[in-house]
Amino acid sequence: MNNKLNRRALLKLGLAATASATTTSLAAGETQAPEDQQAPSPDYMGVLVDTTLCIGCRKCEEACNRRNHLPRTAKSFSDRDVLRSFRRPTDTAFTVVNQFQGSPSPDQPNVPQTYAKAQCMHCLIPSCVSACIVGALTKSADGAVIYNPTICIGCRYCQVACPFQVPAYEFNEPLTPRVRKCEFCTDRAKGTGANPACAASCPTEALVFGRRAELLVMAKNRLKRRPDRYINQVYGESEVGGTSWLYLAGRPVQEIGLLNLPNTAPPHRTEAIQHGVFRYGIIPIAFYGLLAGIMWRNHRKNPDDANGGGETNHGSSAHSPEGGAQ
Repeated sequence: MNNKLNRRALLKLGLAATASATTTSLAAGETQAPEDQQAPSPDYMGVLVDTTLCIGCRKCEEACNRRNHLPRTAKSFSDRDVLRSFRRPTDTAFTVVNQFQGSPSPDQPNVPQTYAKAQCMHCLIPSCVSACIVGALTKSADGAVIYNPTICIGCRYCQVACPFQVPAYEFNEPLTPRVRKCEFCTDRAKGTGANPACAASCPTEALVFGRRAELLVMAKNRLKRRPDRYINQVYGESEVGGTSWLYLAGRPVQEIGLLNLPNTAPPHRTEAIQHGVFRYGIIPIAFYGLLAGIMWRNHRKNPDDANGGGETNHGSSAHSPEGGAQ
């Protein structure tokens, strides 16, 4: 009888807790407004990349290498043979320039190649920051996405989350591996340079550093003045919620290594799903539902134990040989 009462009590307790959690969650959900799309801070910095002006000199790569104290490359940065192969940023190269066949814009028919730089885009709503479970990646006041290796646990969720496939991992460092990427030369705040190293080194001003809002105005003015030179798009204005790096191009951006991405920031979708799961009590419902299912299954297997097995045992003892002797 005790087993029966205990099981019933546990089931009632589980159902009560589930109902309480669900009611509380629903109440909280009714009072909590959905997450709004916040406007970018006016203090966010950025870089405007005009791919029609890039000449593939790789000066930006060299400057990045020196500013970040990265390992020296086997070949000189003046060697342009590396441009023949498509490259991605790595743990030893935070920025790379790629070469694409075809003129950079309709008004440059005599230029046979287009060059485009790739690096961390410093998203306005960064997926890597949202995915990091320990807060090793954060967004600073000027918009740069920076990394703290002292608290990183090496889960590499940031690599999976990044829509631009940028963060790299030091697999060759077994003891103290780090996630590596462009951090927007955050040391510029310490007086070591007004611009990120790549923008400061660009000889053609294909890279212009400044406040993102002002760069966006500059980019749209160029589109208005030279519709014969550019496609009518500022890449990074709204892709995945917007990025600190903005691109102008004279040909479809997919042809120069830029990805066709939606305007919705991935964290808005993933965080909404996560909050919804906990808000409406799905986790406690599933947990207590599992307990109830286990109890029902045990009841089906052992009906005697569940329906007063103790009384059957008592009746057997009354007709035992010992009882007859008494």
